[in-house]
Amino acid sequence: MTFPWGNTRPFNSLADQNKQKYGSRIQKVSINAGFTCPNRDGTIARGGCTFCNNSGFSPSYCNDGESITSQIEKGIKFLLHRYKRAKIFVAYFQSFSNTYDSIEVLKTRYEEALSHPLISGITIGTRPDCIDKAKLDYIASLAQEKIISIEFGVETCNDKTLIKINRGHTFQQSVAAIKMSAGRNIHTGIHLIIGLPGEDKNELLRQSRIISDLPINSVKFHQLQIVKDTAMAREYSEFPERFSLFEPDEYVTLACDYLENLRPDIAIERFAGEVPPDYNIVQSWKGLRSDMIMKMIETEFNKRGSWQGKNYSP
Repeated sequence: MTFPWGNTRPFNSLADQNKQKYGSRIQKVSINAGFTCPNRDGTIARGGCTFCNNSGFSPSYCNDGESITSQIEKGIKFLLHRYKRAKIFVAYFQSFSNTYDSIEVLKTRYEEALSHPLISGITIGTRPDCIDKAKLDYIASLAQEKIISIEFGVETCNDKTLIKINRGHTFQQSVAAIKMSAGRNIHTGIHLIIGLPGEDKNELLRQSRIISDLPINSVKFHQLQIVKDTAMAREYSEFPERFSLFEPDEYVTLACDYLENLRPDIAIERFAGEVPPDYNIVQSWKGLRSDMIMKMIETEFNKRGSWQGKNYSP
């Protein structure tokens, strides 16, 4: 069976979409460009999100003590060793909130990355409360010649959960940022965490229908991981009963249920995330990597005779 996204895979893979569009997969070169966040510097709060230890989520070559160009050079060398056939690279402004500064600062840092001869574009990770029309106009101007995407950290559609994790913004702010970004020739993606405290399967399936109504191009899923040296790790040590961490089989089942309700044209960038083992307080996945989880999801879909969007209705 061939699906609307043009192949026999039962979900709409962003990697496959990029191969069809650009003739090759796109490799992200992670960058720490020295930005911070409004809930770290005191503008909204201090301490950041309860789940966040940025060093646990960033590759070893990311170091804000080095120039963007130097990080790109090291990142490309690392990726070429790991992915021998890599051809297209984009600079991934990953660490913290990468639109949280003046347009003049953004121009300096983005354009340093874009000036590298092996960089074909940029992906900008940021918070939905750190964007405005002027910044999006500038980012859209870059998209006329480069591969440009923006990734909003939405994390959840539930405002009560956003308060619990000290996120510092509402879901309506996420909706407003996404709608502002739509229609500008900017690939608009979002990041969601599956398994936040208090969010059970029914709540997550409710959110899948909400996400389907947003004008987004892609979504990146990340299972909840309890990362050391975070407020969430301290909460987990004191109140483990507040957490219902999904085992791999449970997560795969939930992912398929979720995607059956998801709009079929939304591309899936990733199903799961990874932090180094020594950062992860709960070693429940026993070394399973994100590509293995993807294969398990594909197998479960094939077993069901199902696919992304099977139960979706506008």
